[in-house]
Amino acid sequence: MSIEERLAARGFALPDPPKPLGSYTAVSQAGDLLFISGQLPLRDGKVIWQGQVGRDLSLEQGRQAAELAALNVLAQIRSHLGSFDRLDHIVRVEGHVTSAEGWLQQPAVLDGASDVFANVLGDKAGHARAAYSHFQQPGNAAVILVVIAQLRHD
Repeated sequence: MSIEERLAARGFALPDPPKPLGSYTAVSQAGDLLFISGQLPLRDGKVIWQGQVGRDLSLEQGRQAAELAALNVLAQIRSHLGSFDRLDHIVRVEGHVTSAEGWLQQPAVLDGASDVFANVLGDKAGHARAAYSHFQQPGNAAVILVVIAQLRHD
């Protein structure tokens, strides 16, 4: 089953890839690596999930923010490559979670993104991951994902 078929089978529709919010590129390629700039839980140019997880948002809402950010990562990859054919795997995910003071479930929030990658990419989803906690982030986004992906050698 292709990645596009897996997306459809799981009820996911990739959004249009969000435009950068500043003077940078959404994806930078160096050799066989793609560096995907921070992806927020954006839909139609609007941050959908805002605020601190553990105060303004529940753990489940934080996971949903991570899921949407992961779909934006996939949209950036597909836009940059034209398809998923050359994607070898996701190498690393850095997840930045806007968190209430004392709230320590950032890895559980990021499981929302990791689960999307696993469900859609299958064996291309295995990745190292780091979780960070922040008081506030651009756009008041609940989650920002920074991703490195590797391309196949053809």
